[in-house]
Amino acid sequence: MRNIAVIGLGGFGSSVARELTEKGVQVLAIDRTRDLVEAIKDSVAHAATLNSTDEEALRAVGIQNVDVAVICIGKDIEANLLTTILLKKMGVHRIWTRALSPLQQEILKMLEVDNIVNLEKEMGGFVATSLASANITRHIPLTKGHSIVEVQVPSEFAGKTLRELDPRNQYNINIVAIKKMVPGINEQGERIMEESIEDVPKPDDVLEETDRLLIVGSDKNVEHFANR
Repeated sequence: MRNIAVIGLGGFGSSVARELTEKGVQVLAIDRTRDLVEAIKDSVAHAATLNSTDEEALRAVGIQNVDVAVICIGKDIEANLLTTILLKKMGVHRIWTRALSPLQQEILKMLEVDNIVNLEKEMGGFVATSLASANITRHIPLTKGHSIVEVQVPSEFAGKTLRELDPRNQYNINIVAIKKMVPGINEQGERIMEESIEDVPKPDDVLEETDRLLIVGSDKNVEHFANR
């Protein structure tokens, strides 16, 4: 089982800690604010109230033994950087650190942090991409200029098969899954629509207007397809 430390339990950090726990990861959640630690202690394997710039306190909870440390400290840039430097010194295997400014990001690059999480920039890109096209509902960057995108089927493609669309040759994209709304009945006997996913789409699958497609490709090509 992977062991991951999450340092800084604000909105972002606490969400990361809970999501990791749900995925079967053993999480060590750390913050210097007792109320934040108390709020999450029942949702993670271990929780500790301590100052993350205190080496002795960090060693006492065994942070040097975790597989990954995720530093989610936001506004206190000094604490963010000092914690990063300290964890590097202690030999933590992998370090992910949140950056709030271009200068902080450059400093973290100099520290050779494994991953820099620029949450505000990434979310800004996600929101802008989603707003720019009415059909794009989700957007996950892979590398610069390439993404996994969830797209509502453009109306002119409804009733067509993937073979007819030929997305690889016509749009230079890959459709890797199709989300469909399937009628069902809940426990109260009410008719509902449930989401199902075809994770290996077939060439003769017929697209419906309520379908959503998971597409991998360059942002330019995906937007061209989505905005048909």
